Amino acid sequence: MIGLALAVAFASLAVGLAAAFALRAAPTLWLQLAGLAFLSVSVPLAAVLLSGWVMFHMGTDVKILAVAAGSASAAVGAGLVLARSIARSIRRVSDSSQQLAAGDLSARAPAGGAAEIAQLAASFNSMAASVEQLFDARRELVAWASHDLRTPLASMQAMLEAIEDGLVEPEHYLPTLRDEVRMLSILVDDLFELARIDAGVLTLELHQTPVSGLVESALRQLGPEATARGVGLRADLDDDATAPIAPEKIERVLFNLLTNALRHTPSDGSVAVHVEQLDHAVLVRVEDTGEGLTPGAPERMFDRFWRADRARSGGGTGLGLAIARGLVEAHGGRIWAENRPEGGARVSFTLPAA
Repeated sequence: MIGLALAVAFASLAVGLAAAFALRAAPTLWLQLAGLAFLSVSVPLAAVLLSGWVMFHMGTDVKILAVAAGSASAAVGAGLVLARSIARSIRRVSDSSQQLAAGDLSARAPAGGAAEIAQLAASFNSMAASVEQLFDARRELVAWASHDLRTPLASMQAMLEAIEDGLVEPEHYLPTLRDEVRMLSILVDDLFELARIDAGVLTLELHQTPVSGLVESALRQLGPEATARGVGLRADLDDDATAPIAPEKIERVLFNLLTNALRHTPSDGSVAVHVEQLDHAVLVRVEDTGEGLTPGAPERMFDRFWRADRARSGGGTGLGLAIARGLVEAHGGRIWAENRPEGGARVSFTLPAA
């Protein structure tokens, strides 16, 4: 009997493993689950019948067969129902993915089902939302870039036609043409920088650098513009604040933030830069005494081409803050904006100290 039991056990194991490997070739998950349910019943049933044929009389075999067949049928039915439920949940996610692939960016997978299926649906929905946001950003980028490129090009075209028709002397429009070309060059450079940031090909040569020197350089560059606007510039610097950074990139961040602050600060106002060494980071704050941030501005002001008031944009491209965010995050820091309790706005960013 022991020999028979061992023989039946090893035979059942061998048949079960072979059948399980064969089920992996089934084309659908539903067939794999259904086959698994059938296998889990048929192998033990066969072993019971084989043992009963040896151990019992024929009359008892019929009873064993009836009980085993009934329980096996119930198990197969339950397995098929479970397989159908799992396959239906996965099919819903599959249908949503096909809709997304066909161009329906609003397609979302219904939540619910087993924990694994629900997690799969949640992950898919998160990915779909990111794809939709990316396409919306691309459409917005194309729309704003087209607008900002079209305006100076139309102006240059009108001035060139006036010169060709002899309506004005070329020298009359040369300064304006030069300014328009400069604005187009800035816009193209900004778009190129953003493209490098998005593509992840921005290279940073990091050097342990005092941040205070970069602040002083940015303030010197913007000193004449601040004087012309009647805005005071001041700095509260920690000379010991150093961080491994690409100096030219952080200087550009400071220049963009200071330029934005100057545009939104009225005459007789002031713009201040504070640099503070923290335990594991350098904190830089650019504060102004302007009108402050409107509701929703802190969340959107780092988006490309977003302007709280286009009429007061001062000729900017609308990309300066987006580039600043990209450069700060490329250094491993973060950047955010908020209103000051005493009035005005504050834009802060951190740089890892090591």
